[in-house]
Amino acid sequence: MTVMGVSKFERFFRAAASLDVDKSDLKRYSDFVDDKLYDLLVIGQATAKANGRDTVEPWDLPITKGLQESIHRFRRLDEEVELKPILEQLAAHPPLDRTPTQETEERYPEIIGGLSVALAETFKIVYPDVKNPQTSHWEGVTAVFDRLL
Repeated sequence: MTVMGVSKFERFFRAAASLDVDKSDLKRYSDFVDDKLYDLLVIGQATAKANGRDTVEPWDLPITKGLQESIHRFRRLDEEVELKPILEQLAAHPPLDRTPTQETEERYPEIIGGLSVALAETFKIVYPDVKNPQTSHWEGVTAVFDRLL
């Protein structure tokens, strides 16, 4: 990620949950985003297959009410932070048995943004006093997402 991208990433987490993340957190964040997007796509793929389709449509992805609300909060935050162009770069995924449609792929940055807002807010729920998340904090928060998504 470019220096400009790192500063936007840092600014986003400050705006979303008053967290001070730094360059060393980028790898954990990137892994989180990759894992959760892939998890959503695996379920979307199963839904497409169950409905006899070869493509994954946006409605196949298991976007919960809470994640949808986080996507809306991301849209509002992104107006000031402008992180969406950087998230487009993170929206890669491994090949699947069912191909996501272009419309589905176009939604990845906002889905990742929603996951990012939810991640930041979860830090504050699980660790209300944390300002600069450490490895143990990341492990705890990602474990919550692993159980729920």
